[in-house]
Amino acid sequence: MGRGLSKSATGKKLLRGGVIGIFAGVLALAGWWFGIFDRWEAAAWSWRVRYFARPGPETSRIKLILLDQASLDWGKNELGLSWPWPREVYGPLIDFCRRGGARAVAFDVLYTEPSDRHSVGQDIALGEAIDRSPPFAAALALSRTTGGMTGWPEEFSGPNLKIAGLEKWLTGERARSLVYPRASFPIPEVADNAILLGSVTEEPDPDAIFRRAALFAVFDGRIVPTLGTAAYLAPRLERGVPMAVTGDRFRIDGISVPLDEEGRALLRYRGNAAVYQPFSAAGVIQSELLIREGGEPPIDPETFRDCYVLFGFSAPGLLDLRSTPLSPVAPGVLIHAVVLDNLLAGDFLRRCPPPAVILSILSLALLAAAAVSLTARAWQGGVLALLFLPLPWLVGFAAYPAGYWWPVIAGQTAVVLGLAGALLVNYAVEGRQKAFIKGAFKHYLSSAVIERLIEDPSQLQLGGERKELSIFFSDIQKFSTFSEKLDPPTLIALLNDFLSDMTDIILEEGGTLDKYIGDAIVAFWNAPLTQGNHAVRSIRTALRCQRKLASRREEFRNRTGVDLFMRIGVHTGEVVVGNMGSRDRFDYTVLGDAANLASRLEGANKAFGTYLMVSENTWEVAGGAFSGRELGKIRVVGRKTPVTVFQPWGERGENPPAGWDLFDRARELCYRGSWREALEILEKLEDDPPARVYAARCRELIADPDSSWDGIWNLTEK
Repeated sequence: MGRGLSKSATGKKLLRGGVIGIFAGVLALAGWWFGIFDRWEAAAWSWRVRYFARPGPETSRIKLILLDQASLDWGKNELGLSWPWPREVYGPLIDFCRRGGARAVAFDVLYTEPSDRHSVGQDIALGEAIDRSPPFAAALALSRTTGGMTGWPEEFSGPNLKIAGLEKWLTGERARSLVYPRASFPIPEVADNAILLGSVTEEPDPDAIFRRAALFAVFDGRIVPTLGTAAYLAPRLERGVPMAVTGDRFRIDGISVPLDEEGRALLRYRGNAAVYQPFSAAGVIQSELLIREGGEPPIDPETFRDCYVLFGFSAPGLLDLRSTPLSPVAPGVLIHAVVLDNLLAGDFLRRCPPPAVILSILSLALLAAAAVSLTARAWQGGVLALLFLPLPWLVGFAAYPAGYWWPVIAGQTAVVLGLAGALLVNYAVEGRQKAFIKGAFKHYLSSAVIERLIEDPSQLQLGGERKELSIFFSDIQKFSTFSEKLDPPTLIALLNDFLSDMTDIILEEGGTLDKYIGDAIVAFWNAPLTQGNHAVRSIRTALRCQRKLASRREEFRNRTGVDLFMRIGVHTGEVVVGNMGSRDRFDYTVLGDAANLASRLEGANKAFGTYLMVSENTWEVAGGAFSGRELGKIRVVGRKTPVTVFQPWGERGENPPAGWDLFDRARELCYRGSWREALEILEKLEDDPPARVYAARCRELIADPDSSWDGIWNLTEK
């Protein structure tokens, strides 16, 4: 019947957790669906971008030339140039790219107005430089409001790009995002000599950060690639580049690019502009001029061999700075470089499918709420919170390398709501039951057992399990002798004080108090709760108990007239542990040979004059956590197999008393039968009780040459 009630209780808890989880998941989904979390999600995305930003397989083939503040200062101080620079200045820059064998060149600069009538030659010079350039992509600007032209100029023919399936695909949000009514074209000298015109109009997300980019736009019925796409197409136009759109994909030259509902691609940033090995425009121009004069250039033109070179502005005063997930201030040309990089590598990111997100959020909320609903202790809820709270972040970070933008904040909200809801309901529903059980049993059972009963009341029945425990037995030396001389009140007060001190230490170390047998104490570790370091806890408890008794020995002597000493035995082994007794009255206790051996080790201290002895098994399981010494091999009453026993001294690093190392050497000599050599050492340790015991045995063996000893102490009393 107890088990049936347990299953029923578990079912009710799961049902309660499921209701809480569904409610939490629906709330989180509503926040995600209506964009309530967008601001925080954007910040979470930036953290992932920063963490994973690193060069891609094609990053090294993209170079940036930046007209930075140093270039402006150089032009003003060295050449007397004011802004804007004469257009003929850009000729050496383009020629340097040609000299280096660049694969393509793209300028993120709008030349929409001709030079004044006195400087027409500058436009011509720029056009001629573009004409002899590697495949060159020039910039045009698209607009939805005023300015520019409403139709494609007849004099600018250029390639008429085609995208298969575009007409049916370009509807709704895509049309509103990608179709522009106006455009500002470059001057004829630029447009006629460029192989392709690319749009430099990019629209950021609502928080003004550029996370997405369009790969193409439409103006006057014609395809206008954005500048990054134009740089990709420029060297490939002669052979033709197939392009098509279908569903949420844009296919270009065999590359499949995932698009969002607005027809934009989610960018995979490689880093800030520095990742594309940026060069100062002044340095490039100077290098070209030096080469023409036969000098040694500061920049090797071979650096640009077979590379895509993008030119743009980074000087603050030129007003072409953008915000990216990596930096609030970045040169605008960086956006086009990232588009080109992602195209070359074919690794644009994508948003996660909504059904997968919905399932994930609901699952996280349900699991978190159900798990906490099944807990019976506050610390378990805390552990579960530590396990569940990072999950959405772990999923989000794991999804990024796989190419997905996984929403983190919605999942985090679902987990928090599920955990908090379940904890509050647990507190309200089960708080009274826990208080009752604790109040009823706190005077009889250890706190660990009480917590176990709170977790599963069905354990209030007969039964047990086989488990490895570390078992502690203690007994006061000659207690019956001096207790007879004490009056009952004094004796009871003494026992209460002694047992309280020892019990406090046992419980502090996570032990389960089994029973008191007069002045004797039985305790164990690793049940009912599993403790990986149970052997360490048991030895540390024994050491603390001995030190506590030593600190009160003078006080107890004044009360009893004798010095109180306690013998302790500790053994680790497999026993049966559980509730044993009758149907109406039972104890949580242990049964088995290991428990008997722990009791025998307590008594075995008499043979060596010691007060603490632990078995070899306990010593090994403790894993070197304590300093001490091996006492020897003993065969206790009722057991044929000998056991090696040890005497701990303190925590690892606490040096044992002087002479213990000599004792170890003498004991080893005894094992080898070198009685005289051992005795010479042992006689120097007359204040050490185990040494005196070994010395007496050595004398016996020396006195009777025909006798032998296998090194095992056969004990004849318990």
